[in-house]
Amino acid sequence: MSGHSKWATIHRKKGLIDAERGKVFQKLAKEIYVAARGTDGNPDHNPSLRMVIEKCRSQNMPKDNIQKAIDKATGSANGEEYDAIRYEGYGPNGIAVMVDCLTDNRNRTASLVRAAFTKRGGNLGTDGSVSYLFNRRGVIVIPNTIDEDEAMMTSLDNGALDFVTNDDSYEIYTEPDDFLSVKEALEDLGVTEFLTSEITFVPQNEIELDDEEIEEKFYAMIDVLEDIDDVQEVYHNLKD
Repeated sequence: MSGHSKWATIHRKKGLIDAERGKVFQKLAKEIYVAARGTDGNPDHNPSLRMVIEKCRSQNMPKDNIQKAIDKATGSANGEEYDAIRYEGYGPNGIAVMVDCLTDNRNRTASLVRAAFTKRGGNLGTDGSVSYLFNRRGVIVIPNTIDEDEAMMTSLDNGALDFVTNDDSYEIYTEPDDFLSVKEALEDLGVTEFLTSEITFVPQNEIELDDEEIEEKFYAMIDVLEDIDDVQEVYHNLKD
């Protein structure tokens, strides 16, 4: 399978300007806080924290920022508590959407997320109404600067589910538990640049739109959702 990697494009879009990058870092710091609180802050003892740190690195979050967030979580007595909440629903034209949040005020978050859906032609559903349409996967995208066969065999030998060759990159999919072993094997192979490196939700099937007005309306809804401070990630099944 070959083509253009949407994951590399998504990675390049993230953090295009400092203001956007700063907001991404704030959201990541909140994830670190949740993963590290009540622990010794050592990622070797905490797989969840290790995964979050990998995510931070994929977004080029400075090491100092990561450590400060860990230190805050492990040494904090300020009473900060965040609840993880997932909202599921549909955007215009029945596009499936999942919204993962970390919040200290459930009512505020629910109100903001609901408004983002309803004001732009979408509607919230019940728990499980769209999550069955997505698979939890590790996604690794690297430039095609190393031999394809070598990269493919290394990935598959270490547990990768799929290896996709694109015009200028390789796209590797894994089970969440195999994500780090595949990434580390690629690093041992000499890979130093990762265009995308994260555990995320991948749609089983994608919807294509030929109506530009509906597409613009949908992406306006996504922009509003992603701009909510409590929203960590937004997943959907519209083909980019």
